Amino acid sequence: MDRNNIVLQKSIDFSLRIIKLYRFLCKEQQEYVLSKQLLRAGTSIGANISESIRAQSRADFFSKLNIALKEAEETHYWLLLLSKSDYLAQSNYQSIDRDCEELIRLLVAITKTQSTQA
Repeated sequence: MDRNNIVLQKSIDFSLRIIKLYRFLCKEQQEYVLSKQLLRAGTSIGANISESIRAQSRADFFSKLNIALKEAEETHYWLLLLSKSDYLAQSNYQSIDRDCEELIRLLVAITKTQSTQA
């Protein structure tokens, strides 16, 4: 793994937080449906960023990053739903959602270069 790739490192750190949150939601809250959606979307962000590193073309690179961005937006949605349904305390929600929003901002900034360089 390239430690200089900030968005990849942040996505891995975020995925680890999502996994811990998933375990908490299942074990402590007995919530399995929303948490499974969160786990799938939240860990998919990093997987797509990782795939983009070995993209076959520039178009493939941006496609993978756009998918990562969509997964980040979906993760944001599941986090909000978990918060509003009282499965997730407000302080915990705000902390992990800040990380999600940071990933979204990074991915938006990277994918914007696609439209300016096309």
